Amino acid sequence: MGAQEWVPGDGGLDELRAAIGGCRGCGLFEHATQPVFGRGPAAARVVVVGEQPGDHEDVDGEPFTGPAGKLLDRALVEVGLDRGELYLTNAVKHFRFRRQGKRRIHETPRRSEVVACTPWLAAELDRLSPETVVCLGATAAKAVLGPSFKLTEHRGEELRPDDGLAAGLRVVTTVHPSAVLRAPDRDSAYADFVADLKVV
Repeated sequence: MGAQEWVPGDGGLDELRAAIGGCRGCGLFEHATQPVFGRGPAAARVVVVGEQPGDHEDVDGEPFTGPAGKLLDRALVEVGLDRGELYLTNAVKHFRFRRQGKRRIHETPRRSEVVACTPWLAAELDRLSPETVVCLGATAAKAVLGPSFKLTEHRGEELRPDDGLAAGLRVVTTVHPSAVLRAPDRDSAYADFVADLKVV
């Protein structure tokens, strides 16, 4: 199990994007509509990594187009970051869900699925060479910083990992915007989210 054999060893982001449609590195491809590869300029200094595509993204084929993406857009404007200058992607490229009637309910990817998809994220970071990686949520943070990373202890901090996918890069972690949407006190959760993004 793993995506490495489908990840091109050379070429740029366009070659990666073209190849991901054939990935069979884990079982998620069987039920998802399509893989959702990252979007943004190849010269982006900041890469934003989420967990996985949601229902909207799975259909649209673009990252962060659903309600969580709209909240992220609002927060980015508030802190002065231009989404058009960022590269947005996910740790897992296919939507993991369960059916409830006609609805598809998000399920957190298994650790094995995150590990299987890591070669795609590693290839993106290699092609991009950003200065900063922003991890949205625990799944993204553990994909980038390792499975023992605790988001609750380090959110909003500037980290400089010595190893892993982001070795030598600046990393900032915060909650996923979908967690803000689910929070009992959404205003407070949003303010904390914005405060974390201001570090970027």
